[in-house]
Amino acid sequence: MMWPQLLTIMPLRPVPFSSGAIDALLFAGACALWILPEVVAWKLKRSTDLAKTRDQGSLNLIVLLWWGGIAADLSLSFLLPHAAITWKRNLVFLVGIGLMFAGSGLRWYAAAILGKYFTFDVAIHSGQLLIEAGPYRYIRHPSYTGALLTLLGFGLALGNWAGMAVSLLCMGFAYAYRIPVEESALTAALGEPYRQYVRRTWRLVPFLF
Repeated sequence: MMWPQLLTIMPLRPVPFSSGAIDALLFAGACALWILPEVVAWKLKRSTDLAKTRDQGSLNLIVLLWWGGIAADLSLSFLLPHAAITWKRNLVFLVGIGLMFAGSGLRWYAAAILGKYFTFDVAIHSGQLLIEAGPYRYIRHPSYTGALLTLLGFGLALGNWAGMAVSLLCMGFAYAYRIPVEESALTAALGEPYRQYVRRTWRLVPFLF
């Protein structure tokens, strides 16, 4: 008679830490494919010419809040088990893993389209061109969209509303600061063509924002 009651009050641990080796490996693999390329690119894809940098501290803010958001999501998924997502947890976990792969794919696809113009800090290159290929035809910052999508997937995979909300708020704040800095630098460098591009595209989500 006690087992049903115990199951209802037992704190829910994150699926990748409670559901078996396969889910744990899937989660670890998704995290590795997400985080390792970011760390490597952060070392390689920064402007070395300070005269071209227009970053205004936005990269440091992004790094701080990215790691902080990841740590908060992971910590809160254990510290606040009562904020766990209880609806179809295994399905939500798999959806989260899928979003992590999709978000990372979008981010690096967008970076590949930009080519040499992609840097982690805000920098203007000599001969800077306006890129409108691929997702840039509709949104101005698809790599940020991909990063947020990956973070959303991470939160769903951990299965905790509180952790997911905090991590998304962290990166939302970081990008709310970065995007005006970046767009101001590009407007100064590219002039009217970029102003027209801004008027016909969205920041992060087509037809919404």
